[in-house]
Parts: sequence; C-alpha cells; structure tokens
Amino acid sequence: MTKNIFVLAFLAFSISGKSQSLKLEEIMKGDSFTGVQPTNQHWSLDGKKIYFDWNPNNDLGLSTYFWEKGMAKPVLAQPKEAAFSQLDFKRNGTSDIVYYIDNGGLYSYSIHNKTSKKIFQQSNPISNLEVGFEAGILFFQQNDNLFKYNTKEGTIVQISNFNSGDKAEKESNKDSFLKTQQKELFQFIRDKEAKKEWNKAKKNSVKSDFPKGYYYGKKDELQSLKVNPNGNFATFSLIEKLDVKKETMEVFITADGYNQSPETKEKVSVDNFVKTKFGIYSVAKDSVYFVNFSTLSHIQDVPKYYDSYEKLKNKEKSDKLITVQAPVYNASGSLAIAEIRSQDNKERWLISLDLDKGTFQEIEHQHDEAWIGGPGIPSYAFDSGTLGFLSDNETIYFQSEVTGYSHLYTYNLKAKKKTQLTNGNWEVRDVSLSKDKKTFYLTTNTTHPGNRNFYKLAAANGVLEPILTKDGAHEVSLSPDEKTLLVRYSYKNKPWDLYIAENKKNATLQQITSSTTEEFKKYPWREPEVITFKAQDGTTVYARMYTPKAEKSNKAAVLFVHGAGYLQNAHNYWSNYHREYMFHNMLTDLGYTVLDIDYRGSDGYGRDVRTGIYRFMGGKDLSDQIDGKKYLVDNYGIDANRVGIYGGSYGGFITLMGMLTTPGEFASGAALRSVTDWAHYNHGYTGNILNFPETDPDAYKKSSPIYFADNLKGNLLMLHGMVDDNVEYKDIVRMSQRFMELGKKNWSLSSFPVEAHGFKETYSWIDEYDRILNLFNTTLLKK
Repeated sequence: MTKNIFVLAFLAFSISGKSQSLKLEEIMKGDSFTGVQPTNQHWSLDGKKIYFDWNPNNDLGLSTYFWEKGMAKPVLAQPKEAAFSQLDFKRNGTSDIVYYIDNGGLYSYSIHNKTSKKIFQQSNPISNLEVGFEAGILFFQQNDNLFKYNTKEGTIVQISNFNSGDKAEKESNKDSFLKTQQKELFQFIRDKEAKKEWNKAKKNSVKSDFPKGYYYGKKDELQSLKVNPNGNFATFSLIEKLDVKKETMEVFITADGYNQSPETKEKVSVDNFVKTKFGIYSVAKDSVYFVNFSTLSHIQDVPKYYDSYEKLKNKEKSDKLITVQAPVYNASGSLAIAEIRSQDNKERWLISLDLDKGTFQEIEHQHDEAWIGGPGIPSYAFDSGTLGFLSDNETIYFQSEVTGYSHLYTYNLKAKKKTQLTNGNWEVRDVSLSKDKKTFYLTTNTTHPGNRNFYKLAAANGVLEPILTKDGAHEVSLSPDEKTLLVRYSYKNKPWDLYIAENKKNATLQQITSSTTEEFKKYPWREPEVITFKAQDGTTVYARMYTPKAEKSNKAAVLFVHGAGYLQNAHNYWSNYHREYMFHNMLTDLGYTVLDIDYRGSDGYGRDVRTGIYRFMGGKDLSDQIDGKKYLVDNYGIDANRVGIYGGSYGGFITLMGMLTTPGEFASGAALRSVTDWAHYNHGYTGNILNFPETDPDAYKKSSPIYFADNLKGNLLMLHGMVDDNVEYKDIVRMSQRFMELGKKNWSLSSFPVEAHGFKETYSWIDEYDRILNLFNTTLLKK
C-alpha cells in the first residue's frame, strides 16, 4: 500500500438491506441523517414549561424550543425567552423572587408577576452569585473580591480586599536621584513631605471598617474564592503559577492564507505538580490565615510502584502535594466540609473545617493504588465529587469505591457515624436530593451494567424504590414541585428523545419529541445483542454483537475499539458512536460479524475494570480484544485469519498495539487519531494511568506503540486530523518516521487538513470510512 499524505477522492458504497439500502455518504452525515436529538433539557421556574435545545429542521445549529401540557408538539421559543430560560437562577427557599446574573449585571425576577428588575451593574462584571442564609442577603464576586448585597436595605458592602502583587512594592515610593536632590535643596519640598506624612498618620489613627488589603504575591493565582452562607468567612486557594512549556500545532488552512501555530496542551510530567495553600479570611477579625494539612493521614505514603526502581525505593518521604476544593456548607453555614486530593490522585480525604480556628478534622480517607475515580468521584485532582448535607444539617453524603463499586454513604458529623446506603455489584451513577433534603434520586445500573435506571431512596431507610427501570438510559430532571419527571430516554436502536412521567413507582413515559428523520426510519436498525465472554484471567467482559444472517455470513469479523478508555459502549442505549453504529449495520449487511468490546479500563463495571490498565495500556485492554476474537472463532465460525480491528483515539492506540505487539493476530487494522507515545499526551489523563515518565518510564515504554514499530505485520491504515489539539498530528508523524526508518511497507497514512480530534465535516467522515471499508474488503474477504 502506498503512503498517502493528503485526502484523496472517495468512492461511495451502497449496501442492500431488505427495506432500504445504506449509503456511506448518507450515514456519515451523522445527526443530519438520523435526526438531531434534544439536549440541555430543563424546567421553567414555575414548572409549567419544558425548555430544550433542538434542531428538527436541519438548520445550521441548535435553537431553543419549549413544550407545555396540552401542546401537540414543541414550539420554537422567541430569542429573549430562550436566552432567559438558560440563566442560572438563585432562590432562597420557596420565595417568589429569584436572582440571576445576565451580562455581568445582577437582576431579580418575580415568578408570579413574570417581571425582571435590574439591581446592580457596573463596567466590571460580577460573577459567582450565591444566596445567603439570611433572607434577602446575596453574595457575588467582582474583580477577585466578594461583595454582600442586602436586598431589603439596598446596600452593597465589599467584604474582602485581595490584591495580586506585593504590598511593600505597591506602597513603595523609591526616591530617584532627582527626587532626593529636590528634598536636599528646597525647604518647600521638605515641608510638603512632612505635612503629607502627618496627614497619613492622623488618618491611620482612626480605624476604618473597610477590609485591610491582603496581597498574595505575583507567583500565585487566587482561585476558588467562596463565602460561607452567613457571610462570616471566605475561603480561597493560592495556586503556584508554573511556566510549563506547552505543545504547539500548525494550522495550514486559514482564512488569511497564513499558517497559525496555536498552543495546545501540557505534556504529562511531574513538573506539572503545583504548590497550593488553602486560606481563610475572617470578616470579623479582618485577617487571613492558612490551614496546615500536614497531619492528614497517609499524606507521606509513597506509591507501591516506587519499589520497581532502585532510585525511588529509599526516596526521602515528604508531604504529598494536595489540592483542596471549595468547602460545602450546611444551610446556616455553621458547618463546613471539604474534599482534598493528592495531586498524584491516589488519595482522597473528606474533612470538616473549623473556619474560626483554621483547623480541621478528618472524616474519610480513600486510597487507590492505581488512581482515585469512578462515578461521583472524578478522576482529576482539581475536580470535586458527590458531597453535600442532608436536612438535619449535620449529616453529609458522599460516594466511595471501597466495595469495588461506587456507592452512596452518609456520615453524621456529631455522632461520627458512617452508614452505607446502597450496596451490590452495580454503581450509583448520579445523585440528586429532594428539596427537603430527605430523599435521594439516584441514577444507577442496577438491572444491567448497560442500563441507566432511576430510583427513589429515602435517606432514613435506604430502601430503593424503582421509578424508571426498563432497558435503556434515562436522564431525569424533576419539576420544581417534584411531581413530574422530564426524561431524556434512548434505546440501542432508538436515538434520544424527551418524555414526561409522573414521579411514582414504575412510571410510564409519555413522548413529547420525535427526532428521527424519515430516511433513518426506513432502515431496520439492529438491536445489537449485549453478550459476555470470559477473558483469559477469568474476568467477565461485555460486548455488543452484530451478526449477519447465516446465508450472508462471509466468515470475516471486525472488532471495533471505542475511544476514551474509560467509556462504555456495550450498553442498551443510543451510542455516542452513532456513525460507527450505522457503519456496523452496513458491515453486517455485507456479511461481516462485528464485535464492539467494553475492554478493561471501560466505564460501568466497577473499580477493578476501571483500573485494569494501570501501568500497562495495551495489556489487558488488548488481551480482551484477542479473547473476543477467540470467542468469535470458537462460537461463530469466524476464520481466525480474516479478522480486522479498528477504532479512534484510545481505540486507534489499541489498534496500533494489536498490529505491533501481537503481530499476525489481525489481518488488518485502521487506527484513527491514535496516541503513539504516551509521554507526549496530556497530564491529567495519562498521569493517573501510567504515573509519570520521570518516575515510571517502564510503564510508558511498554504502553507506547512507537517502541514496537519493527513488529508490524498485516495491513495498517492510519488516519489523523492535522489540527488535532488532543492527540497531536505529530504523534502520527513520529510513527510514520519510525516505519520509514525501519523499512516497513504495508502501511499508509491519510491526513485530514481541517479536522481536529472529533471530525466535523461530512466529506472527511465519508473519506475516512470509505478507506476503512476498502481496507477490510481488500484484506479480509477471500479473492
């Protein structure tokens, strides 16, 4: 095969189905072929309308629509109404008045009268609006400082005075030679200076109630500034500024004809760790102090992988660098809790804070030798997870993977009692609280790993009450009165649409949008069976199976590898990979068997599957593909010599590892936007899984395809966008250089000049999948 650098003309294929032929140039249009599904669904303030973004007419973009009871179909919202519906409203209890920020100004709105009133606006915009515990009190942020607004009195008071830079430097009045000379020569100048100093001393003798200036230096950034509900304290973090070199990429197709070279990302490195400080500002004391977290349990623990390297075995212990999230408060602000992460993301702490004393007590410590993560527990040290207070204002709730699956727990701060509310070999995917903070609403995969069910759970007894449990996925929003559910639902072969249902046990859905096009409906889309097989280490692996009719089977198979690593695609609802889903229907019409595997590292199956790729990407995640192939050969009569593999991003990486580290297993592979060397990928994602190149180089070498380029066997097609700011185009250029230096011939590269990581243009999708289809047709089918 030749090495193609630029995009060539495409050949459109038509595959005959019983009801309708599938055409590559049609299915690669994506949403404009299937129909654009509704998103961003939410209730109006009074609960009478449902708003959502939609594009049923194939316009150039999304518009806001609304629906209310009694309407036959949704209606396009007027621009002003649409913009208003998207605002973030703040409300004190059940008050008729809500508050919001629009274009940097503060407004109030009466739900009953449907009238808005502008309260405050300056040239400097405000942000981060919060409602105080006391009725009528609001807090907002402007220019990195906090303000208190009393809606009853109409007064605005600045309650913090943070300043970047150094106080001494800002107040210095360094004398120049000429200034010194003037004072030496003229009594007039000396008298004027003396009077200025006298006035300053007199002014300072009277204490001002304006907060003293706090200067935090030029080397730090002020982040996460937050006031507590009673306005007595503000907390903040100081994050060390780092001058870390970023990657750049070249953009060739530009409006003015000149190349552009924007910065993209920071590469994974221990040099990206930053020093942080967690500060408290006391309004009453008008003073700033910092919390010392050196007494956190396990803060000096070293990772087990250090034992693999002599230079790290006896490394002197020190406190891990940590990040502290902004606190979560009970309703009155009397209690504060916070989440802390180690920046190597192997430790998570929950603490209670005494803001007045600047001290803390440890509530919960979570450790993962791989990395902290899972539903409700983000995988990044600067993100926070599920955390809040119940109605008694002294019991908190959070999630933990201590059982191997992410479940919901409570902890009473006064009794110091921890309670597990959910349990089983399934995950709590999402958590919300009722208005009275006594009832949880949970999204789970209780009935099947590939479902998203909706349950009600009373905090007092922990009994799950099923509300929406049929196969598929339910994304649910409660109406303001909590009597009605707004549901975004989909099934394997049924794209997302909106429904409403009563908030009751085993509720029935009533459809309010219909998004699929007439063209999409003409084809009998398959419901791929979600099957399981045993991996070589005994783990149960889930996969989507597409099987042709026996008389059409060509005994060839294609394995699809989803991207992201931590993502689920062998599920019972509409896939984000909808073009690939349609392409797999096309392949099946041709007689191929298609297997789409949720390999090790995938989402939805608990901690051990999530972390199954720790320190070795291209290990169990690849052997799961090999075991999937064996399953097809043993059970479906597939010819072991006629199996291909393809995927994008992480799927492209696995395709490369399959072609290079298990040569001969796959007759051909198509690797899209593939990582070729993990040392060149981003910090947050890669550092979790492979640690860091400086401390764990072995993990990077055995996980990076570029080190195995000499093993290429079979036919390899690589495809990559040239303006990919996620997996750089440079990744595939470096791999190509390796192949050329090693004299490899059976590979090709197709480049897409205007495409980033996620392709946008239909012609690029068509060209890309035409090449993939041609690869499989020419390498997997008998001549």
